[in-house]
Order: sequence, then C-alpha cells, then structure tokens
Amino acid sequence: MAEGFLMEVCVDSVESAVNAERGGAGRLELCTSLLEGGLTPSLGLLHVVKQYVKIPIYVMIRPRGGDFLYSDLEVEVMRKDIELMKSQGADGLVLGALTEDGRVDAELCMELLAAARPLPVTFHRAFDMVHDPAVALETLISLGFERVLTSGCDSSALEGLPLIKRLVDQAKGRIIIMPGGGITERNLQRILEGSGAQEFHCSARSSRDSAMKFRNTCISMGASFSAPEYGLKVADVSKVRTLNAIAKNTL
Repeated sequence: MAEGFLMEVCVDSVESAVNAERGGAGRLELCTSLLEGGLTPSLGLLHVVKQYVKIPIYVMIRPRGGDFLYSDLEVEVMRKDIELMKSQGADGLVLGALTEDGRVDAELCMELLAAARPLPVTFHRAFDMVHDPAVALETLISLGFERVLTSGCDSSALEGLPLIKRLVDQAKGRIIIMPGGGITERNLQRILEGSGAQEFHCSARSSRDSAMKFRNTCISMGASFSAPEYGLKVADVSKVRTLNAIAKNTL
C-alpha cells in the first residue's frame, strides 16, 4: 500500500504511450479506436510501443465495437489475437465477454484465460453491462482475473462511485477494482477517496488539430457520428502529470 496509487492510461498511438510514460503512468492499456471504447491494436503498434516505453503494456482483446456477446468466429479471432500478442511481448491482456442475459460468460472467459496464461488479465468495462455486479464480481474472482475496470455500471466513474466503493469492500483484496470512465483532474481525488481504490484508469487526452493544410470537408470516413476527420486526440504529458500528482497527494 505504501507505494501509493497506480495510474493506467489507455492509449491508441505510440505518441500517447510515450507521453503517458513521461507523465508518470504505471501501466498502459494499448488499444486502437479509443472512440469505439478501445479495440484490439495491431501487432505493429504493440511492437513499436515496446521499443519506446518500459512500463507494462496490457493489450486490449476486443475484435469489434458494440456489445460483448461474441460468435464462435469472433472467439476464434480473440484466441488468435491472444496467441499473437503474447508472442510479441504483451505484459498482460484486457478482455471480457457476457452471456445474452447479462452475466459474465464464465465458460468463454475460462477458455480465454487459459489461452492467456501465464499473463495477468483485466476484465474490461463489459462489467458495466452486467445484470448483477455483485454476482459478476464473484465470478471474476473465481475465474482468476487480476483486476476489473469499471465505472460502477454508470455513465462515468463519478456517477458510479457508490457502487465502486461497494465493489472495493466486497473484493477485500481478492481482485483489484480499477475505476475508469470520465476520470479527470477535477474528479480524481473524489473518486480515489470515495472508493478506496488503489489503481485508476484514464485517457488524459487533449485534442489537437490535424496538420493537414489541404482538406476535403465533404467526406467522413466512417458513419455520420464518427470523429472529426481533421482532429486528433493524444495523451497529454501535463494532464498525466497532474493526475499523478493528485493521486500522490490523496490519502
């Protein structure tokens, strides 16, 4: 406990990974498409990030956006991604799967955890979509997940704070409860003090305009609700530093 809080930053670029480490992050969650909540990153991204950072890299295993009910073919992809990420030096993995009635898919998770061994595994915010969080937490503990990332089944970790505190109390150290979802320098202290959590998860990003001078503004590459084509979001060293400082000063 003496070493204080651990900050995990989710990143989807090498630049963000470098900035997160420089700002004092203790761990990275490596994804692509943070706008979709984070999907499996490319092997190329993992490989290059590993050349530039020393802190542990937990790799997201999530084949698509949307729900966490996976088909047999999607499971095949997840198993192959686990095998490849392990062979390319991932320090841990992040995954999750639910049944159609909103329970943790224990059978599938057991299979994916077996494929992941010996790497530690975090259960991601699929947890926030479960029907009964207290029951789901016991399932994750019995399966052997190292931690669970959660906003307390609410729109943000601040809104979900009462449940996060109950989960920390229920866990009694058997699994790490890591709050995440909308954590900023404005609410971090309240979340840490109010939950009793020892780790937290954030993106610490700021927006940056594209360097493109020529622009075709008629076109968007994705659906109409997609991100602006000429904007980038990158983890910001000063934001990471500020969050780290707040965590250090929180008792």
